[in-house]
Amino acid sequence: MKNKWSACIQLAAVYVGTVVGAGFATGREIVVFFSQYGFYGLIGILISGIIFAYFGSKLMRISVRIKATSYQQFTVYLFGKYIGNIINLALLLMLIGVCAVMFSGAGAVFEEQLGINKTFGVLFTIVLALMVMMVGTKGLFAVNTFVVPIMISFSLILFILSVNLPGFGEKIFLFQDVSLKMFTSPFSYSALNLALSIAVLVPAATEIGDEEVVKWGGIIGGIALMLILISSHFSLMMLSDVEQFSIPMATIMKTLAPQLSWVYILVIYGEIFTSVIGNIYGLERQLRSYIPLPSIVIIGGIILVSYLISFVQYGTLLSWLYPVFGYISLLFLLFLWIKPLPERR
Repeated sequence: MKNKWSACIQLAAVYVGTVVGAGFATGREIVVFFSQYGFYGLIGILISGIIFAYFGSKLMRISVRIKATSYQQFTVYLFGKYIGNIINLALLLMLIGVCAVMFSGAGAVFEEQLGINKTFGVLFTIVLALMVMMVGTKGLFAVNTFVVPIMISFSLILFILSVNLPGFGEKIFLFQDVSLKMFTSPFSYSALNLALSIAVLVPAATEIGDEEVVKWGGIIGGIALMLILISSHFSLMMLSDVEQFSIPMATIMKTLAPQLSWVYILVIYGEIFTSVIGNIYGLERQLRSYIPLPSIVIIGGIILVSYLISFVQYGTLLSWLYPVFGYISLLFLLFLWIKPLPERR
C-alpha cells in the first residue's frame, strides 16, 4: 500500500509539472485568467481545481482501460477516427510550438537573469533534456518529484509573507466588475492545460497500469494545482497594478524576500524544464507509432526542430494557434465529460 501511495504522489508531481510552465512560474498566466478579477478569480481557481482533479483522474483511468500508449489513441477513442486525427495534428503542432517556446524561455532565463549567452542556455537545456529522456519514464518522474515540491515550497513562502502585509484582507475580498470572461476563464484555462497534458498523462498512466494509482494521482495532482494557484493568487493580489508586470511573481519575490530571488530564478528554470521534458516525452510516444526509428533518434529530431523554431519569430504562429487550440480544448473537455468510462478489458 505504501508503494501505491508513493506512485500516486509521483504521478501527481508529473501532472503538476506538466501543467505548470513558464507562464505559470512567472505568474503571468494566473494574472490573466484569475487575479485580475479579484475575489471572483479565487472562485475561478476553485472551479479549475475541481476540473483538474476530476477530469485529470478520468482521462488517466480511460487511458488504462483502453491501454492507450499515446495521446493519438486516446483522442481517436474520444472523438472518433476522423475528428480525432484532425485534433491529433493540431496537438502535434501545438506541442512542438510549446517546446520551441520553452527552449526560448530557458535561453531567456540565462541571458536576462544570469548574463549568459542565450544560445548556451538553450544548448545546455537540450543536453540536460537528452540526459533525462535517455532514462525514460523514470527520468520524467524523478525530475518532477524533485522540482514540484520546491515550487510548492516557494509558493507557500510567498503566501506566508503576503499574509503579514497590511491590507491583506481587503485585497483578497476585492470585488471587480462582473464580465463574461470572468465566468469562462476557469473553463478555458483548465481545458487548455488538460488538453496539453494528455501527451504526458496518457502514456504515463498506461505504463503504470494500476487504475487505483492513476485515479488518486489525478485527484492529488488536481488538488495540488488548486493550492498552488490559490497561494500564488493571494500573493499576486498584494502587488499594485499587477497586470503591468511581465514577471509579477519575480517582482513579489524581490520585494518580500530579495535574498531568495536568485533561488527563485532556478525554480522558474526548473518549471520550464519540466514542461520541456514532458512535451518531448509525449511527442516521442506519439511519433513512435508513425516512425519506425529508435526513441533516441525521434527525441533528437523533436529537439532539433524545436531548437530551430525557437530562433524564429514565433509570435505570429502562436497568435493563430492558441485561439484555435483553445476552442479545441473546450471541445475536448466537453467530450471527456460526456464520454463514459469504458468497460475494463
